[in-house]
Amino acid sequence: MATVGLQSTTDAADPIAGNVRQHASWSPYDNNGGTVVAVAGSDYCIIAGSTRLSTGFSVLSREHSSLHQLSRMCVLASSGFEGDRATLTKRLKSRAVMYQHSHKRPIGCEAMAQALSNELYGKRFFPFYTFNILAGLDADGTGAVYSYDAVGSYERTGYAAQGTGNDLVQPLLDNQLRAASPLVLPKKPSVTALPVERALDIVRDALTAAGERDIYTGDSIEVWIMTKDGIRKESTPLKTD
Repeated sequence: MATVGLQSTTDAADPIAGNVRQHASWSPYDNNGGTVVAVAGSDYCIIAGSTRLSTGFSVLSREHSSLHQLSRMCVLASSGFEGDRATLTKRLKSRAVMYQHSHKRPIGCEAMAQALSNELYGKRFFPFYTFNILAGLDADGTGAVYSYDAVGSYERTGYAAQGTGNDLVQPLLDNQLRAASPLVLPKKPSVTALPVERALDIVRDALTAAGERDIYTGDSIEVWIMTKDGIRKESTPLKTD
């Protein structure tokens, strides 16, 4: 039997002898869908995600949160395989507790960004199947958004999108918020100058558009608005079909 990675092929056998065996392919991963978005402002940060949890064409839950608070000023928004998301979130919360005990203060957004990178890089030979954004407020109270690849490389940007609806959402954000990459000349700041209500409208419109075209994004949008005064939570309905 020839085996390549995790995919098994059909045995070469003599059909006359009747010993043909079919080996079904198997994967340790499943994409349970969802789209997450974050936008950083001068004194706020918006984190949002769809609440549909699905596999294939089956909806497993219509009220599943993609957002996880790791500290007072730091939230993880994640899409992908739910088993890996749950494990990654548990590890990061444990790191936050250990940091609190060691340093006698809550972990900051910058430190958590590096901790998430370390967790993902530590699993680089069998990566977490997750698509992550870390968002919150930095030490100066400015919005901070960190976008990651599968093995922990990350950058701080003014906004980011991840998940099954990423290809639909990212162009809209680029158009409305402008690219925050340092490669764009002249260099633009990594936060938007828009007021929070206008940024909220853009986030809702982006996820609503994704919900119209991506079957894995739907049911409702969970939105968290983080400021120095705390976190305000809102919800907006999406299509349920």
